[in-house]
Amino acid sequence: MTSRVLTLRIDDELLGRLTQHAARRRMTLQDYVLRTLARDDFDQRFRACVEKTERFYGT
Repeated sequence: MTSRVLTLRIDDELLGRLTQHAARRRMTLQDYVLRTLARDDFDQRFRACVEKTERFYGT
């Protein structure tokens, strides 16, 4: 898998909350953010598949 760099600008309050969430799960901040993004991506793709199936079968 190829990796790339993504730079984000976020405020201190959000960064603090994300760091706390990551620490509770004993994860690095980077791993926590990547896992969250991957989960959201999966949820969106799954939802799209369900909607497509419902349209195909008529609910």
